Amino acid sequence: MSIDDKGSIESSLFEKRKKLYPREVHGLFANLRLLGVTVLLGLYYLIPWINFDGRQIVLFDLPERKFYIFNWIFWPQDFIYLALLLVCAAFALFLFTALAGRLWCGYACPQTVWTEVFLWIERKVEGTRSQQMKLDKQTNNVTKFRIKATKHTLWIIFSLYTGFTFVGFFTPIRELGQSIMSFNLGPWETFWFFFYSLATYGNAGWLREQVCMYMCPYARFQSAMLDKNTLVISYDALRGEPRGGRKKGDDYKAKQLGSCIDCSLCVQVCPTGIDIRDGLQYECIGCAACIDVCDSVMDKMEYPRGLVKYTTENSLQGKPTSILRPRIIIYTLLLISIMSGVIYSIETRDSVELNILRDRNALYRENFEGIISNSYTIKVLNMDLIDHKYHLTVSGIDGIKSSLTAPISVKSGEVIEMPLQLSVDPGNLKKASTPITISLQSENDTEAFTSSEGRFIGPLDP
Repeated sequence: MSIDDKGSIESSLFEKRKKLYPREVHGLFANLRLLGVTVLLGLYYLIPWINFDGRQIVLFDLPERKFYIFNWIFWPQDFIYLALLLVCAAFALFLFTALAGRLWCGYACPQTVWTEVFLWIERKVEGTRSQQMKLDKQTNNVTKFRIKATKHTLWIIFSLYTGFTFVGFFTPIRELGQSIMSFNLGPWETFWFFFYSLATYGNAGWLREQVCMYMCPYARFQSAMLDKNTLVISYDALRGEPRGGRKKGDDYKAKQLGSCIDCSLCVQVCPTGIDIRDGLQYECIGCAACIDVCDSVMDKMEYPRGLVKYTTENSLQGKPTSILRPRIIIYTLLLISIMSGVIYSIETRDSVELNILRDRNALYRENFEGIISNSYTIKVLNMDLIDHKYHLTVSGIDGIKSSLTAPISVKSGEVIEMPLQLSVDPGNLKKASTPITISLQSENDTEAFTSSEGRFIGPLDP
């Protein structure tokens, strides 16, 4: 709010951002968060460098339309699995949110994970929270410029390597490295390399809590998935109020004070700058930093821990809490069922696909010898990692003959289309439309087998 020369009052609809300086914290939940960051970033940066059977263990080869994930290979026809994977992710999010609030945000969200790394670099270069605040208040000088330049240089290097790794999931990372060293990077690779690097640098280095508070939609609808039995981070106001300062060993109850010494450390360690003592807020990402720091203060004051803790609304009100409630059971069963079905479907799917299309120009043809023939077009897709030669067989009618007697050679990932003509002696036809089965069997792999149903059309009165 400001007053202009004419004395009128102007107010801004948006509050100017105040830079946050999260204090470093240690404790159980900080260690769990560190473990999560280490495991997730370790997987992200190491997986592209691991080879399996002469290729990257995870590679999304868009030009070849092959997606390699461990010993699985997926094709564009397998897009359904991506949809099912997103469904599984949604149910997992519902389950963990209903169980313990924003666990995803506090421990596994990419914004949280990369921000933790950027904060660690910032502390190593600029020092503790108080040292960072003191540095920012200084007038510009050579020392301040050197420290800031060092921090941003490290941020940029880390961001560039993050972008490089991201592109390495789509282009073999060793080839990608050689292309960068020889300045021979393709246009799309260049775009995504710099785009992802800039996104990492901007989101984790500059925006930070703004992403969680204003850009992430999850913060807005999470309350719809919480109930009075959900574990959330809460301040025990009945025990903590009225808050106030005191010395260690003072009889705070005689002073009519609660356990909270009003040190504000819970606010200083919060990455979004909220005060958990004001109640649960949508800005809270569930990182539990306030629990760790409050427990350390309680230890120093020789008070019982748990002034800030994971608890439920029912527990705070003295009511019984039920963790295994219907929605938790339903989410768990749905998640297990869908994941089991997806894994089973992937493990049992055919490595070859056969599609049959009848010739619609003529139901059937009859030659001068009286033999009835039907024309088809078949498409064969080899979804295996190796080339195959397939033998085609037809069953369903005695004496049926195929025009394709030689093995059908199909390279890995190739789709071939060819005409097929089936011929039958009219004496073997029992009715005008007879179901038939067309099968493909690989020469060198007994498991590479598939079949497709079709119909053979003959005269109305055979």
